[in-house]
Amino acid sequence: MPDSNQANLIRLPPACKCRHISKFRLLLQAHCSLLPAVNSSLQFPPEGSENENKDIDFKILFLSCSKVYRAKQLHALLMVSGRAQDIFLSTRLVNLYANLGDVSFARNTFDQIPKKNIFTWNSMLSAYTRFGRFREAVNCFYHLLLASGLRPDSYTFPPVLKACGNIVDGEKLHCWVLKLGFEWDVFVAASLVHMYSRFGFLCIARQLFNNMPVRDLGSWNAMISGFCQNGNAAEALDVLDEMRSEGVKMDPVTVASLLPVCALADDIVIGMLIHLYVVKHGLEADVFVSNALINMYAKFGILGHARRVFEQMEVRDLVSWNSIIAAYEQNDDPNTALGLFKKMQLLGFRPDLLTAVSLASIVSQLSDRQSSRCVHGFIVRRHWFVEDVVIGNAVVDMYAKVGAIDSSRTLFEELPVKDVISWNSLITGYAQNGLASEAIEVYQMMEEHREIIPNQGTWVSILPAYSHVGALQQGMRIHGRLIKNCLYLDVFVGTCLVDLYGKCGRLDDAMSLFYQVPRTSSVPWNAIISCHGIHGHGDQTLKLFNQMLDEGVKPDHVTFVSLLAACSHSGLVDEGQRFFYVMQEKCGITPSLKHYGSMVDLLGRAGRLEMAYDFIKNMPIQPDASVWGALLGACRIHGNVELGSFASDRLFEVDSENVGYYVLLSNIYANVGKWERVDKVRSLARDRGLKKTPGWSSIEVNNKVDVFYTGNQTHPKCVEIYKELKVLTARMKSLGYIPDYSFVLQDVEDDEKEHILMSHSERLAIAFGIISTPPKSTIRIFKNLRVCGDCHEATKFISRIAEREIIVPHEDETGKQVRGAVGIKNTCKSHFQTTAPKSCYMRPPGGILAPGESIIATGNSTSLELLYFAQQFVRGRQARRNHYVRCTRGIPESFDSQKINPNQRPHAVSGEFRG
Repeated sequence: MPDSNQANLIRLPPACKCRHISKFRLLLQAHCSLLPAVNSSLQFPPEGSENENKDIDFKILFLSCSKVYRAKQLHALLMVSGRAQDIFLSTRLVNLYANLGDVSFARNTFDQIPKKNIFTWNSMLSAYTRFGRFREAVNCFYHLLLASGLRPDSYTFPPVLKACGNIVDGEKLHCWVLKLGFEWDVFVAASLVHMYSRFGFLCIARQLFNNMPVRDLGSWNAMISGFCQNGNAAEALDVLDEMRSEGVKMDPVTVASLLPVCALADDIVIGMLIHLYVVKHGLEADVFVSNALINMYAKFGILGHARRVFEQMEVRDLVSWNSIIAAYEQNDDPNTALGLFKKMQLLGFRPDLLTAVSLASIVSQLSDRQSSRCVHGFIVRRHWFVEDVVIGNAVVDMYAKVGAIDSSRTLFEELPVKDVISWNSLITGYAQNGLASEAIEVYQMMEEHREIIPNQGTWVSILPAYSHVGALQQGMRIHGRLIKNCLYLDVFVGTCLVDLYGKCGRLDDAMSLFYQVPRTSSVPWNAIISCHGIHGHGDQTLKLFNQMLDEGVKPDHVTFVSLLAACSHSGLVDEGQRFFYVMQEKCGITPSLKHYGSMVDLLGRAGRLEMAYDFIKNMPIQPDASVWGALLGACRIHGNVELGSFASDRLFEVDSENVGYYVLLSNIYANVGKWERVDKVRSLARDRGLKKTPGWSSIEVNNKVDVFYTGNQTHPKCVEIYKELKVLTARMKSLGYIPDYSFVLQDVEDDEKEHILMSHSERLAIAFGIISTPPKSTIRIFKNLRVCGDCHEATKFISRIAEREIIVPHEDETGKQVRGAVGIKNTCKSHFQTTAPKSCYMRPPGGILAPGESIIATGNSTSLELLYFAQQFVRGRQARRNHYVRCTRGIPESFDSQKINPNQRPHAVSGEFRG
């Protein structure tokens, strides 16, 4: 007799209390120990009766099982009642376990069925596919074919075709479909269409679709979805036209498949027409459709429509909340997205993996390190890193974007599974944080993992890093690899290659590649304009901008940042001012802080400091660090101590953590000999825990990048380098070189000052390049800070003596990053060429090289005296130049540029300014 506890919990049907008690106890111990008993109010007829309704009671029990433990109790009841061998009931039990999410019990039940029919096999196949256990589904199918002795039917192939993990398995299954004669079945044909579309074989999918004698709505949906998933929006819309011409009406699945096509085709009109169809036919009540509408409007940036659809939903699921949160997150409104996330939690919705991915992006946009750690802990507590690599990638990217690159690297190392996106996230993180060498190191580690295949994101991440350190040869090897894979014609990869060649001084190669990549968007145009701008080729940037307009490409805000920077580096003040107004008047672009900062840099670099200060005072928005930093940099160039001190006070109010601004201010004081103030500024920086970024220069020799720091004594060729520098210095002095000690910011003797100047990192790199490369070959030096004026003059002499073209890119003292078309560092560059270029510009007053000046230094018979007169001639020509930009047609060229206001716009007819 059972013990008292089980007697209270288990009540067996009267007909089987004694005979099946031991069997029932064993089953309960194995599967459902001490679970509440099944309702025993149902009475079963004796075995052998012919009651026609003997399965009706079990049908009711199947329908009442909503939990796994209830299904286990029903399973026990079937066994003790002698019905477990019934193939119909056993098949229903397999389906029941699968519907409740317990695939393991479904498989156990399936294995216990002695004689399975095709319906049982189909149930097990569907269960595996539904829960993503695709390999087991395929194995189960082949076991059916080879060991069961049964013949598959038309319901066998759809789930197993969905489970195919590669095109080879899919083609094998297609052969079985043809062999068994199911190619004309509408469900099997639709599954084949979907399978081939999933693997990108759209021609075969389309051919199968066209050969179908009868097409149901599922077939149309499969074809539309296939084209959409492969980025072929035009073909998807063509299928829609065919569908409408045959009188087939769209259902919610069709609508949900088409809405992403509209975003892909960048056609909001079709998207709105589909929305009208949804409203007209009452499909807006479908949650699936509403979620797709939210996603579509989010892709177009129409957040008002997306929010309206969301608010009108009568029933919202977690996908709805994820969609609206992602909409604001993807359109750079993290605060609203965060508010929606909090509201979602208050309404009782529990975040899932997709919510966490959006949340990580929101925190990165807010640059909130503390919140980033909270998000990390939230994910760890739910063990999501083990479940999906996507969430790990999102957190790695989040830490990198908030500047916690060490935390990003630590988490990357701890990820249980790493895919190509994991590596791309870390590489991008290092590159965006200015750690190009570390980015290259991670890329090389990635190359050692043969199972990781680089993709488009990898190249877009690593090419800017090679560009930053000047590793042209290594970048060219990647270019060769991309040519083999035909990936160099991708607009983003191609733009990165254009930027690489342009930043490394290979402008002819950059232009050649530029004309090969698609130029329908502003991205490649922005890159090539930026490359010419940093080389000081202002006239060429203006021609490129006009060509961009001729080809019908609409400029964006990045275009004008690049144009203003190009005008600044080339001394084209009037043209830069016109662009600033054209941006607003002709293109309808509201200036951002980057544009205002570029305008201040343009005016300040040209020596119009008071005008730049008046411009800042009249700004309609509050100036940030980039604006005041541009004014401070101009004061550094032109030696305006009073205005520089004022600008630094305003600057430290908005950004007191950038050590570069302290360096600028101390240099201003050092140039006029105010050493007490120099010590005070340096002490202030030390008290705040700030350290100056050490200046370094790099050069690529024999596919290896060598990095030099000021006063470097550890290089293997250190002795040869300093010996070469002494020889060069002596020859430079014989040609008239006089060291400019104003660039030595220490109060030491002249001999020590000369040694300090000779030990600057760029000179060490140049000397190493001279002794390590063939004669007359170009030397490309990359520098993380601005080239000092003395090194600039010295490099002109060295170029003449060594008969070399020397290219030195550099940044300002702040290390400021200017985002270009592909989100990489925009450096300034000076040329020291052995042959005279079309234009050259003198160093402005103040004794420091303005970034981007193009200055020639001859290494042939041309004397430095002729160079000086040539420069004076060019300066006079520039002063008389009155370049007319085509896009400013209707705007007068003669206007009072001494009195400009950032809120004023030129009148197109009279030329008067209006506030």
